[in-house]
Amino acid sequence: MYGWTGRIVKVDLTRGDSWSEQIPSELLHSYLGGRGLGVRLMRDHFRLDPFDPQLPLIFVVGPLCGTVAPASSILSIVSRSPLTGTISSSSSGSSFAAGLKNAGYDALFITGESERPVIITITPDGVAIVAAETLWGRTAGETLSALAGSGNVAAIGPAGENRVLFAGITSGRGINAGRGGLGAVMGGKRLKAVVAKGGIKTAVADEKRLLQAGENGMRLFRASPFLFGEMGVNEYGTPALVDLMELRRVTPTENFRKSSFPCSRNYSGPAIRRAYKAIKSDYCDCPIKCGKISDNGLLLPEYDAVSHFGALIGNGNLESIVKANALCSELGMDAVSTAATLSAWGEWRGSFPSAGELPRLILDLAMRRGEGDLLAEGSRRAMAVLGRPELSMSVKSLELPACDPRGSYGTALAYCTSNRGGCYLGAYPVSHEILRKPVPTDRFSFSGKARIIAIAEDTYAAGDSIGVCRLALLGASLEEYGEMLAAVIGIEQTAGELQQAGARIHLTERFYNAANGFEVKDDSLPERFYRESGSGGEGVEIPPIDRRRFDEELQKYYRIRGLTPGGTFEDIAFLDEQP
Repeated sequence: MYGWTGRIVKVDLTRGDSWSEQIPSELLHSYLGGRGLGVRLMRDHFRLDPFDPQLPLIFVVGPLCGTVAPASSILSIVSRSPLTGTISSSSSGSSFAAGLKNAGYDALFITGESERPVIITITPDGVAIVAAETLWGRTAGETLSALAGSGNVAAIGPAGENRVLFAGITSGRGINAGRGGLGAVMGGKRLKAVVAKGGIKTAVADEKRLLQAGENGMRLFRASPFLFGEMGVNEYGTPALVDLMELRRVTPTENFRKSSFPCSRNYSGPAIRRAYKAIKSDYCDCPIKCGKISDNGLLLPEYDAVSHFGALIGNGNLESIVKANALCSELGMDAVSTAATLSAWGEWRGSFPSAGELPRLILDLAMRRGEGDLLAEGSRRAMAVLGRPELSMSVKSLELPACDPRGSYGTALAYCTSNRGGCYLGAYPVSHEILRKPVPTDRFSFSGKARIIAIAEDTYAAGDSIGVCRLALLGASLEEYGEMLAAVIGIEQTAGELQQAGARIHLTERFYNAANGFEVKDDSLPERFYRESGSGGEGVEIPPIDRRRFDEELQKYYRIRGLTPGGTFEDIAFLDEQP
């Protein structure tokens, strides 16, 4: 088989058993791999509680992984989120992705719960489940270092062990697949780490065609000002967005009470480079190299983390922001939800966390000490207990990232239609509402956004599934990646066919959520955005969102997706009609 290995390894931690199976070829062709295959593998399990031992935790890679296709070393982790209750897929550029593929597998499917802390080691020769008591309690970074000689590692830190609801899974040089809290699922299984290694090379149908298609993709990368421009992410990482977001007045500030932060230049991409002599990281052989490290090897924060530990809590101290992000990485927590939960709590108590308070608060949260025990439940649950649920800036309990929806109406819609909760990466409307020059006037309009978001969701679902970095799709398109995929698997694959697969994947996720009780009331923003203005200035006004227009466009989205006005499905036959 070309591209795919066609094999899945399954591990039952309760029984201490493992075995491999063939993956039906029709599932690979219909769901592609990566996120899509992981979602399909959840079909018989999506109703299980996130901490039910039989809920699977699925590590999965795409058919382009292990090839020369650019930006294709993407790992997807799929399960049900303990933070949101939604189906959840979290991804990262990671050497672990290639490790799993080199071991001879497209997916690792873990169920059960071990009686003691363990490590799973996967090689082409088989699976070993090894005691890990000596690593339990150690940070994610310490665990990665301790196991580095054994292969490619994905591990949790103390936050995952303590079931912090937004704990992540860390791999490579500290890259955290954090959104949705799947590290807590891993901790609940008492699984400290997974190690994968092997020498199996991904089979490619047409190497020459793949090289040519890859070079076409690289040509488009290099032509993108955002990716390879002098102020782009190749130079400065995703903090290249800091100044642009501030210029557009969409910088979430003081728990989204404002949308502009005058001190944001303190932690912009150029500021980080000057202060930390930032260099490009080669952690997953990606040509875009958006990840940046300091001259002494410290992984530097990406845009959402730098903005949330900055503007969202009113903090202009770069050193404290970098330290807070590094601490989240070591403890194994999603920096976005950590900062957003601290921000909501700060508004509740009447003062946002100071730079000096951050290390203690983050550590207490990861260890569930003092007020950290409540905050470890996430902002929605914590604010409900404290009597101020309206202070949680979240959708479906997932804390919003660093783009104020009042200044980007596509983002407002995307936050709400995202299957995993408040996230813009499912459609990334920032690309056409914030990055374009001149400034698009339609960013304050809902007209046409329902169709734009639906198309983008299908595009990114397909990209996640073949295993492509989301940033890559801001340069190349599914047309170029369809050509690469055809070269790898030996079967022609058009952009339209990939879009159709993306729609199938997105709607399958949506069906799982609907079956678990999610509906139109869950596809809505916090009240603040409908009632309060953002921070205008320099000729830009940021008014509250018109709820009537938002609701109209949401209903258009439902009609495009073939959903009922309640955001659900006409009948339960949807899954029966899918492969």
